[in-house]
Amino acid sequence: MLNLNEDTITQAVLARHAGMADERLRQIVTSLVQHLHAFAREVRLTEEEWFAGIRFLTETGQLCSDKRQEFILLSDTLGLSTLVMAQQHHKPAGCTEATVFGPFHVEDSPVYPLGADISNGAKGQPCFVSGSVRGLDGQAVANARMEVWQADEDGFYDVQYPDLAQLQARGTLHTDAAGRYHFRSILANSYPIPHDGPVGKMLETLGRHPWRPAHLHFRIQAEGYETLITHVFRRGDEYLQSDAVFGVRSTLIADWPRHEAGTAPDGTVCDQPFYTLDYDFILNPQRT
Repeated sequence: MLNLNEDTITQAVLARHAGMADERLRQIVTSLVQHLHAFAREVRLTEEEWFAGIRFLTETGQLCSDKRQEFILLSDTLGLSTLVMAQQHHKPAGCTEATVFGPFHVEDSPVYPLGADISNGAKGQPCFVSGSVRGLDGQAVANARMEVWQADEDGFYDVQYPDLAQLQARGTLHTDAAGRYHFRSILANSYPIPHDGPVGKMLETLGRHPWRPAHLHFRIQAEGYETLITHVFRRGDEYLQSDAVFGVRSTLIADWPRHEAGTAPDGTVCDQPFYTLDYDFILNPQRT
């Protein structure tokens, strides 16, 4: 087609995709083009603004690496991650709710036996975590694969330290025959998401803060059950109502009581105050 204008360009683009063999991909691309063009028309997007948007996306991509995913941060802070997760994970009442994955998960984290200290030298006050993994029917889920990761007391994940020789404050454990788990780590604290890049500049421009409330990340997998990606948040955190990535669910907020120095839940003696967290996860059966 020749001589395309603001009234005819959208249909011309869609016509080019009419022969796409993948029906789902055609549906997605068609809707994307329609909404993208409608957005440009609605706000009367200027060339200067279009160039600014291109620069922003370019900078976002350039900052991505195997240790940092700026595009996930962008998706998280715009609420898209939560929207997609909420659409994808409708669960029956009683199941543990899912929430955002976050940009700092690492595949093949160190495997630890139950009771181990997964902090591996990370800075922070001791915290002893325990609980169970069960199905919706109440049955214990034995040998469930549980990945855990968190930031240290300074608000950084291990992969954010360029010279760190080993992974810290993350690990993989497996529940016992009764579906129980327990491990030692460090106390989770609130922290800002990385805000030295384009997403941070965006938040500042929008008048938003970059802070996340204190939490532990979990990914739990077991045969016959849906994979659960979730957090457990620390009750009383000042950012629970304004999480920068919109990830908080009230059912995922738990008490992390403080204890004076003395005998810890694992029988060891702590010479400093420590914290405990007990949380039970309920998995949804795999859909057939």
